[in-house]
Amino acid sequence: MAIEHKTVLCLASFFKGERFMQEIKRLGGSVILLTAEHLLQENWPRAAIDEVHALPDLFDIHSVVKGVSYLARTRTFDTIVALDDFDVETAARLREHLRVPGMGESTARYFRDKLAMRVQARDTGILAPRFVHVLNHNLVNEFISKIPSPWVLKPRSQASAVGIRKLHSQDELWQAIETLGDRQSSYLLEEFVPGDVYHVDSVVNNSDVLFSSMSKYEAPPLTVVQEGGIFCTRTISATSREAKALEVHNRKLISSFRLVRGVTHSEFIRSDQDNKFHFLETAARVGGAHIAELVEAATGINLWQEWANLEMSRKGTEYSLPPAGKGCAGLVLTLARQKQPDTAQYEYPEICWRLNKGHHVGFVVKSRSLKRVRELTDELMQRFLLDFHARMPAAERATY
Repeated sequence: MAIEHKTVLCLASFFKGERFMQEIKRLGGSVILLTAEHLLQENWPRAAIDEVHALPDLFDIHSVVKGVSYLARTRTFDTIVALDDFDVETAARLREHLRVPGMGESTARYFRDKLAMRVQARDTGILAPRFVHVLNHNLVNEFISKIPSPWVLKPRSQASAVGIRKLHSQDELWQAIETLGDRQSSYLLEEFVPGDVYHVDSVVNNSDVLFSSMSKYEAPPLTVVQEGGIFCTRTISATSREAKALEVHNRKLISSFRLVRGVTHSEFIRSDQDNKFHFLETAARVGGAHIAELVEAATGINLWQEWANLEMSRKGTEYSLPPAGKGCAGLVLTLARQKQPDTAQYEYPEICWRLNKGHHVGFVVKSRSLKRVRELTDELMQRFLLDFHARMPAAERATY
């Protein structure tokens, strides 16, 4: 692959993306990291980073634009990368402001704004839950008169299940809407579709999906966040009927949402009512909750590394994906009661990755057998509940 030198500005509202920055440096690029002040003490891969800059936080987009514009007086940024979901819109704004190539603000909304996702899916014929913007109260009343409860009230620009509420009555719904005050237009309301939730994690180049790994959550993330429990997801067989259907849906999604190059994390639900896959949401970044480690265990493809290779290639024209394996893997995570959980007694030979983070426990297991992965993850979930599991109230917004 032909590589050209690039200076890459990495935005990180949270501590992540170490492998990405290391690969950029290995390929001969320069890495400039912009993060939040309180994250400066994290274990960033300093040897791979040429400069580190910090602001009080990266949520104030106007301050970020001013700060980066100041840096650009003496530096040329060839690429701007959002390492976290909360940085996607900020990176797009910076590209527009500095005229740096890459995803602009209109396309970024498809991968960040849940209302924009829904409208684009509807307009391009992608099956998704019915919805209404929480803007005109007459239209909201019309929606809830036609769509039976429960309904799901979603913030347009949070991540994962943060801030999402499941509501069961009109009184409960309108009370929730009224408490939003002037923030109502930043929400949408959609029908609740019960079913199994899957995620597809992809590498895209020149609008073509080069690689996809399909996985199924043990329980929907919304359920885990709001009702407690252990987070678990497992890869599914690439030759299964569900995987083939997901591949078709994912390709249509990427094409309809106009992503040219990068990595994606998309979620679909297979409805209990019609047995069809409905689009839930997508993101133009590596999936959170250590899904990259799950994908690498199963396929050998590291999404952070391949993303870096894409960014360093000449508009992706020289990029080639390495061969992908066909193994099986499962990921189990929980918040822990203990500050430094002791997992020494977990000695399964199939464990290939362990999370090292205070008040958390997490493993990735891999095997050639889907049955064995399920047995292991089921057992780990039961043991985690007894040994470690703790629960915190669901957050209304992202916090550091």
